[in-house]
Amino acid sequence: MSIKTLSRRPGGFPSVFDDLFDPWGDWFGDSSVQRAITVPKVNISEDDNSYSMAVAAPGLHKRDFKLSIHDQTLTVSAESERKNEEKKENYTRQEFNYSSFSRSFLLPDNVMKDKISASYDGGVLKVVLPKNDKGAAKSQFNIEVQ
Repeated sequence: MSIKTLSRRPGGFPSVFDDLFDPWGDWFGDSSVQRAITVPKVNISEDDNSYSMAVAAPGLHKRDFKLSIHDQTLTVSAESERKNEEKKENYTRQEFNYSSFSRSFLLPDNVMKDKISASYDGGVLKVVLPKNDKGAAKSQFNIEVQ
């Protein structure tokens, strides 16, 4: 059992009323808007041989992603459009969902750009950026998501 503290909000209503109005947020408010403008979180780690990126992007498919390199910049982007239609005798209901994002990362000089690999599994895009002892020449690549 949880105990709810009744704090006063600027409008004068205690916060306990938030639970009453929360379901309306899904229809009119912040939750659908926030989903549309949210950029996925990225974890970056490094070991002796490579850098690794993990992009949290659930609900997408590997075909939705585009990874490209231009000069020293890696751009990770995704675009997804889903349509759902339900027909009954006296009505038709259609739902559309479109989402997209794009994030760019400046690569260190020691990344072997032509050896970068990416895979998508369980809602996480994993990108491995192998290191090289020498700086790589500036170039342009697209990376296929496995």
